[in-house]
Amino acid sequence: MQVYGGIEAGGTKFVCAVGDASGELLERLEYATTAPYETLHRAVDFFRQQKRALGAVGVACFGPLDLRPASRTYGHITSTPKPGWSNTDVLGPLLQGLGVPVGFDTDVNGAALAEHRWGAACGLDTFVYLTIGTGIGGGGMVGGKLLHGLLHPEMGHLRVPHDRDADPFEGTCPFHGDCWEGLACGPALAERSGMEASVLPDDHPAWVLEANYLALGLVSIICILSPQRVIIGGGVMRRAVLLHLVRKRVVQLLAGYLPLPALGSHVDEYIVPPALGENAGVLGAIALAERAARQAEPQL
Repeated sequence: MQVYGGIEAGGTKFVCAVGDASGELLERLEYATTAPYETLHRAVDFFRQQKRALGAVGVACFGPLDLRPASRTYGHITSTPKPGWSNTDVLGPLLQGLGVPVGFDTDVNGAALAEHRWGAACGLDTFVYLTIGTGIGGGGMVGGKLLHGLLHPEMGHLRVPHDRDADPFEGTCPFHGDCWEGLACGPALAERSGMEASVLPDDHPAWVLEANYLALGLVSIICILSPQRVIIGGGVMRRAVLLHLVRKRVVQLLAGYLPLPALGSHVDEYIVPPALGENAGVLGAIALAERAARQAEPQL
């Protein structure tokens, strides 16, 4: 069976893997994201050392990214807050170093593709994948196609209502302050409460505020894209009580306007965690690689 390489390129860590079309991971390496040259060339070295010939490699990358094939900066990270990574060419070193087709998309679009192929979005053609962690990112499909357009979705930078009397916190986003990410990402939760999410008690009021912000963003996305399912993961969502609070608040905010079981009595089946867990990102990269290999095949 043909095997593929996948890179989940995150701002905190890189995960490199080799897998096949069934979604089985055969080899895996995880390491910290450091300077661009060092980080990318470590990935190249990992794949060069594999004894299996790769059909292609896929990259599911943090961003923002230039995904326009006709652009001179196609394959670059653009205006990222990650120090040292703005305007980094991610795609070029991989193409040059590996000599195989390379698929390239956002980390959240990659995870969405994996969930569509092997996970919680199987059989759906319109859904959203969100991750709530160091930042907030969103991707997904509409009509069976990954979401792109002028650039790619930047759902984390939605402007959600911010009651400064109830919550005077200014937000953590270096670009917008109190956008969705600035109010509800992991660092915002920790800075506002004075404790990391991992040690916050379940009954701490910070979780209710967090759930409200997450639900406000979700309701906007639901009303705009009408997804058949919302998949929501990331480090902050590991706290089980939060998912329950988010579901409850989404139903409250919609207030019966969309009278569907998925947005009422069956909301537990509508807003769900990733079925692939923490492997969604790197499996998405494998799926991007398989797609890139197929697109590179000669057309008869």
